[in-house]
Amino acid sequence: MTGIFCVLINGVVHTYKKYDDIPGTFDNLIRFEPDYPEPPHTEEQHDLMATFNDKLRELMRRETHASGN
Repeated sequence: MTGIFCVLINGVVHTYKKYDDIPGTFDNLIRFEPDYPEPPHTEEQHDLMATFNDKLRELMRRETHASGN
C-alpha cells in the first residue's frame, strides 16, 4: 500500500511512501493518508480500500506514545 504516512520518532517526523516501510514501533502516528485509486474501482481496488481502517488501527497499536521529554 502506498500513500503518505508520517510518524514521530525521538522528536523527529519521518515520512514514508510505502506502508511496509513504517517501523514496527514509533512514538506517535502523525499522518495516515493512503492512496485511493481513481474511480471507477475494480473489485480488487475495493478489497484494498477495505483494509485501510485495519491498517490504521494496526499503526495505532504500534505507537509507544513517548513524550520526548
